[in-house]
Amino acid sequence: MTIGELQALPTVVSVSVAARALGIGRNTAAAMIRAGNFPVRTLTMGRTSKVPTLALWEVLGLRIGA
Repeated sequence: MTIGELQALPTVVSVSVAARALGIGRNTAAAMIRAGNFPVRTLTMGRTSKVPTLALWEVLGLRIGA
């Protein structure tokens, strides 16, 4: 994922998008979330997990738009 793509992300993203940014597969990301060791804070909304974009940027070591 490019810096431009990261900058264009909405406030929260799906686990699939976060996994792509981290360079891992969706299934691996889902397993990591279930195990409690996904590297980014997640928000649980019913049966769905979302990832705050700012938290994703922080894990990636980025300061975008600051």
